[in-house]
Amino acid sequence: MDRLTEMEAFAMVVDQGGFTDAAKKMGISKSAVSKHVSSLEARLGARLLNRTTRRVSPTEIGLAYYDRARRVLNDAGEADALVTSMQSAPSGLLRISVATDFGVNHLSPVLGDFLAEFPDITVNMVLNNRYVELISEGFDMAVRIGELEDSTLRARKLTETTKRMIASPSYFQKFGRPQKIDDLNEHKLLHYSNQASGNVWKVTAPSGEKRQVRTAGWLSVNDGQSLLNACVAGLGIAYLPSFLYADAMEQGLVEDAIPDLPAETQGIYAVYPPGRFTQPKVRAFIDFLVHAFADKGPVDWKV
Repeated sequence: MDRLTEMEAFAMVVDQGGFTDAAKKMGISKSAVSKHVSSLEARLGARLLNRTTRRVSPTEIGLAYYDRARRVLNDAGEADALVTSMQSAPSGLLRISVATDFGVNHLSPVLGDFLAEFPDITVNMVLNNRYVELISEGFDMAVRIGELEDSTLRARKLTETTKRMIASPSYFQKFGRPQKIDDLNEHKLLHYSNQASGNVWKVTAPSGEKRQVRTAGWLSVNDGQSLLNACVAGLGIAYLPSFLYADAMEQGLVEDAIPDLPAETQGIYAVYPPGRFTQPKVRAFIDFLVHAFADKGPVDWKV
């Protein structure tokens, strides 16, 4: 007889407290249930059930076997559900967290194509500039840039961006151009106020040495697009990712402040909660983003 069926019949008898109710639950005859259990006991060489005219209860060995058997049966049920889920069309509400800068400039423009391809999915995209807890705050996934802080999350790399110190030609005409990292102490800096490290820029010198620029900023904003606008207006030097400044640099509105410095490359990732399998709606959106950003980064972010 099938081992899993024997196990299921035994567990059902324990759950239901008898052969009659177990048979009804399984949709088979009482004698069939009895045969499955008897076959299981014979194969194991142990009595699993105490049988009386009034009730059926597991023996000590039977109770221990029941605990393991129930886990196996639950896992088998999850495996069946997994296959069914992965074959079904992606659907349902997809809740996404993404930084405002990236969401407005690069995620929003491609959402229409995604929704057209998957009409049974509805999207709730939350734009903010803070670190969100995916599970406790009810998000299905997030798009994050740079080093990933939470190693418990699953992640898939979408593309890359680079960071450069940039300013407008008018700023350089008025205040001069820094030649080396130490020269930044004499310049007007524009800082991103939501940065975990505060007003500190981590840069790499031409020698490969890692340096930190701690000069106080002239302006602090919690939005990268606003910093770019301030740059274009000639208010100072900002340290921004290429997905923000690429178009402005192409148009000559901003320039590299210290061209000799190596560019800092950052990964852009889709992150989602850990689990035995990825929900179809999440998997569909991540696959879509990988394709949508296939020709982007780390420098080419022109719209």
